[in-house]
Amino acid sequence: MKGLLRNDGVQAFLGWVLGTYFRVILRTVRWRHENLACVEPVLAGDSGAIGLFWHGRVPLCLATAPQWWRKRTRAFVSPSSDGQFIADALAMSGFPAIRISSAKKGDAAKARQAVAAIREAVTWVAGGGALIVTPDGPRGPNEVIAPGALQIAKRSGQPVFLMGIAAHPATQLKTWDQVMFAAPFGRGAVVWDGPLHVPADADDAEIARLIAGWSARLSSATRRAEALVGRSPVDPAAAG
Repeated sequence: MKGLLRNDGVQAFLGWVLGTYFRVILRTVRWRHENLACVEPVLAGDSGAIGLFWHGRVPLCLATAPQWWRKRTRAFVSPSSDGQFIADALAMSGFPAIRISSAKKGDAAKARQAVAAIREAVTWVAGGGALIVTPDGPRGPNEVIAPGALQIAKRSGQPVFLMGIAAHPATQLKTWDQVMFAAPFGRGAVVWDGPLHVPADADDAEIARLIAGWSARLSSATRRAEALVGRSPVDPAAAG
């Protein structure tokens, strides 16, 4: 079954299905934005930006598309075959991918791929592009930011914006990221926070401090979005 799901034709079909779902949810859900003004100067200007939302909200991500379509925007996506259909769906939605993965200790090949992807991302953002990242993906732990996004912000010198996204009614699966699928014609919310910056001289201890603080802020924005649509939050630590 796993081999079938990784078939190129199946991946292309799944990408089309997910991309179509993205559009349906964008157009039929009544989306509300809170604190959108914080990102407006970047959307209207020439500087780059990094946008973060949790991996479990990928099916809702086009809620932010009308904003990010105003800039040249790409997305970080896992290079695994499982991530191919997500990359296809995002490309179909106007967000071509930069493929990246969290390399396991001792995996030199994946480590080189990750370094190359981060280098490409830094160049993209420093040149005025926007980059969308699910910073707890592709493996988790759920709602814990991995260092890569902060390294890109540090090296590019560009601001980071947090996006808490939720919808109701919606189905939330018992996956590691508690992925949420919204029903059409419901209510949705995006809560924005930022701009945040990583100092150019930030050391490992400072990066670790920022990771803890930003993870808490992104989770807070996500819980606020859930409250705005009348949805009871699920404990992030309770993922299956």
